[in-house]
Amino acid sequence: MSPETNTEIVLAFWQQAFNDGEPEAAAARAIGDTYTQHNPGAPDGAEAFIGYVHYMRSRFPELHLDIKRTVAQGDLVVTHSHFHLVPGDRGLSAADFWRLEDGKIVEHWDVIQEVPEQAQNTNTMF
Repeated sequence: MSPETNTEIVLAFWQQAFNDGEPEAAAARAIGDTYTQHNPGAPDGAEAFIGYVHYMRSRFPELHLDIKRTVAQGDLVVTHSHFHLVPGDRGLSAADFWRLEDGKIVEHWDVIQEVPEQAQNTNTMF
């Protein structure tokens, strides 16, 4: 698969799972037979991902993921996102790294940090 096609797969997956609240459909369409999770707080597998989305949406029913940019090379796609738990919050900045095989997501890493109230510079996180 091309980097462009892999990016389309990841973007559609993220949109459907989090913003549309359909993690089962997103996982069925985009996650491979194996799904290795590198976040130490999350277990492997599609079912764990589905459970996490439902947990987050039960706590924050209006959560929204705004993908600001993507970078793709070979079988890797990186998304840089602004993750809002509630409308109007400062939110979280997230960088997610996805590895795909044959058009399916098989591996995930992430780095997440809160958007601070004050910064030591005038740059934004996005």
